Amino acid sequence: MKLQAKVTLGSMLLAIIIVVLVSGVDVGSFMDFQLQSTLERAAGIKDVAMGAVIETLNRRQDVSLREKLRDPELKQKLVKLTGSLNGVLSIDMVSAENGEVMASTLTDRVNTKDTEPDFSRLVRQASWFEKLNVLLFKHGYYMLQDPVGVSSTLFWVRVVISPVLIRPSLKETLYQKAEVATLCVAGAVLLTFLFSMALFRSLGNIGHMLDRAASGEYELEVLPSDKIATDELSVMASKVNLLGQRLRGAQFEVSDLRGNIDHLLQDLEDAVFIFNRELRLVFASGSVEKFFGRERSDLPGQSISSLFPPSATLGLLVAQSSQTGRAIRNRRVPVAVANQSLSGPAIVLLSVDILESLPGGPAAPSGVLVRLSDPEAQRKINRELQTADRLSAISRISSGVAHEVKNPLNAILLHVEVARSKLSRGDTNVAEQMDIISREILRLDRVVRTFLDFTRPVELRMDNIPLQELVREVVDLARPQTEAGNIQVSVVLEAEGVEVRVDRDLLKQAMLNVVVNAIQAMPEGGELLFEATATEDTAELRISDSGAGISDDLRDKIFRLYFSTKQQGSGIGLAMTFRIVQLHDGTIDFTSEPGKGTTFLIRLPIAV
Repeated sequence: MKLQAKVTLGSMLLAIIIVVLVSGVDVGSFMDFQLQSTLERAAGIKDVAMGAVIETLNRRQDVSLREKLRDPELKQKLVKLTGSLNGVLSIDMVSAENGEVMASTLTDRVNTKDTEPDFSRLVRQASWFEKLNVLLFKHGYYMLQDPVGVSSTLFWVRVVISPVLIRPSLKETLYQKAEVATLCVAGAVLLTFLFSMALFRSLGNIGHMLDRAASGEYELEVLPSDKIATDELSVMASKVNLLGQRLRGAQFEVSDLRGNIDHLLQDLEDAVFIFNRELRLVFASGSVEKFFGRERSDLPGQSISSLFPPSATLGLLVAQSSQTGRAIRNRRVPVAVANQSLSGPAIVLLSVDILESLPGGPAAPSGVLVRLSDPEAQRKINRELQTADRLSAISRISSGVAHEVKNPLNAILLHVEVARSKLSRGDTNVAEQMDIISREILRLDRVVRTFLDFTRPVELRMDNIPLQELVREVVDLARPQTEAGNIQVSVVLEAEGVEVRVDRDLLKQAMLNVVVNAIQAMPEGGELLFEATATEDTAELRISDSGAGISDDLRDKIFRLYFSTKQQGSGIGLAMTFRIVQLHDGTIDFTSEPGKGTTFLIRLPIAV
């Protein structure tokens, strides 16, 4: 069922339900009013009947009670009362002793012992459904009664009410209300149908406009300014028109954007190829000539198999990746000399990415991106980056050393001036100044020797070490301190089979420096988490604590040599960790939130 039909039927059903509910409430109110009116009038008839009965009893003192109640004049008055209200069946005088009807306006009821329910309870306490059942379907009598007697009840004056007698007038009114409700339902259905048709007609026009825009027909109808309405659908239609105009302008911008992207990629050391869903080249940029020895203008439109023949290793890998949908990342591929299609290096780094379709598009991939890189060019870039990192590290270390050297030099200069001032006045007691100068010189010597030890070349003993094994060793070494500090240790290892090429002892020392700092940050206990994960070419080690965290003003200083926030700290541990990680061509960084803890992240290249 279409959405239009569902919405139309749903709206009609809702309108019918609303009309039925309103009509039901109206019928219920009318029914309550009818019953309440009958009750009030029946109560009035009962009071009048009581007066007539008492008057007769007082007037005829010479006969028995039964003869008094069967007085023809009294009966005539009571019969006249029963005819004054639809629904009153009879007026009875009922014995209080045995419930026998001693006299009645209906002869058939005399000497009977019927007991009817109380009519006032029906009116005031019964449910809506019970009242409807009594008025329209149920057969039976109800009564209102009052006692007659001075010291005790002699008999009851009872007004007997029959709902059957009320039905004719009630049904006539209900039929009228049913006709009105039916007309209301028909009108609501018709109005709902017309409104739905008008609404979906406008939405259909907007859908047609979107279909034209999707097919490339951007010259949509633009409404004149004097016909543009302010309702939501008209505003939506005007926005669709505006979108069509912008898409038309975007057609001309795409070619300019493509030219700009091509200009940006021209200086890349890599060659980039983009193939469409039919595996034909639609875009090539970068150092294409370096790898193919051909102009880029000759390549578009060629198939992927003609550019990368499956008979060669390179073409076979590209074909397998494009068919299976599995990406390739920096795969070293030898290029045979016999492969005349390539004129670049003998070994290339191959990366293949499968381009996914946009949401709502076909399930099949929308294309393939192939990237060729020169390993030597990448090594050159990596060496330049490492040099930049090391220069940055030297700058950090130098700033720390400069800070530590400046303090003793300032102290020495200050006390030299004090000693000179004393000597100029003839005071030769400068022993105190000489002692301070001597201590500051020794302190300066320690700073310089520490710096020399820190910067002395380190001979690395590299070996392939499983990442999980390295983490477990560090956890075992830190266990005594964590148990003594009431610290809970958690280990998450997700790098099964991953190895890193490192100096085992040096890297364990670097990690232990971080762990010791984390333990000292949790003097009251806490949680220490070790995580080991890996990407395609990088291993990641995370060490997280639940300590006080690192404030923003200290973030740029914690890897500086001699910087420490602890009173007895040397300020060497994290600086040494930074240096060891750099010696392994890795990186170290951290994230911290004051009051919630710190996480150090060490990244290392995976062993090839």
